[in-house]
Amino acid sequence: MITVDGLTYTYPGGDAPAVTELAFEVADGEVFGFLGPSGAGKSTTQNILIGLLTGWQGQVDVLGKPLGSWGRDYYSRIGVSFELPNHYLKLSARENLAYFAAMYDGATATPEEVLALVGLGDDVDKRVSDFSKGMKNRLNLARSLLHRPSLWFLDEPTAGLDPVNAVNVRDLVKERQADGVTTMLTTHDMLIADALCDRVGFIVDGRLVECDAPDALKRRYGTREIEVTWGAEAEPSRARFPLDGIGEQPEFLRILREEAVLSVHTQETTLEDVFVQVTGRSLA
Repeated sequence: MITVDGLTYTYPGGDAPAVTELAFEVADGEVFGFLGPSGAGKSTTQNILIGLLTGWQGQVDVLGKPLGSWGRDYYSRIGVSFELPNHYLKLSARENLAYFAAMYDGATATPEEVLALVGLGDDVDKRVSDFSKGMKNRLNLARSLLHRPSLWFLDEPTAGLDPVNAVNVRDLVKERQADGVTTMLTTHDMLIADALCDRVGFIVDGRLVECDAPDALKRRYGTREIEVTWGAEAEPSRARFPLDGIGEQPEFLRILREEAVLSVHTQETTLEDVFVQVTGRSLA
């Protein structure tokens, strides 16, 4: 669906490239996450892929042909939900969506259909100036789905959302994937990336430093240990044992047989732990 090779871009007047020699692929039907701290190059890369930035170097193919050969018809194939809300505040949700739907040549979903997808079905005639930030972000998502795109770009899709609506957005991405939609999301939220993405790419200072499935990354960089806690809850004893060969570890077996075990936990790492380990940087 997307093939990028040697992508480099420097903003006009910039002293150094914002992205340097990026190379990655996004498969048809995949949810691919581009992860990194603010200023790492995530949004620059996305803005190139959606056609907002020109003057880059390298090779970029999208939807089966070079990005530069696409014309206006490109925007009938892709959907984009930006991080920051950008709506006509004096209009209702229905009026906003009807206005943008009129820009497409083909058939579109109705405002009611896409608003229902993002939990705004009861707010269809509410003026957008009365929406909360989270509601405006969800309206962004609804607008990006009007023309039923086959390739969906999401920039921080759960920013400003409460936990319930964040889960709803994750479910929506999975539902679109089941319908064959390819999604590329940029985020610094490792929890959403871990929950949603088939593969993730770590980007720091404009360079892609790692790319793989979240579970594969956690196995590669994680600690294969088990921690056992036993004894009195007020002052428990703890010990860690290698996961490999655990069934033949005498002390581990003794604790299970003879002690009052309180808990047994594998020491699984998080995707954020992996990011820090690989890049030496935090996500702040």
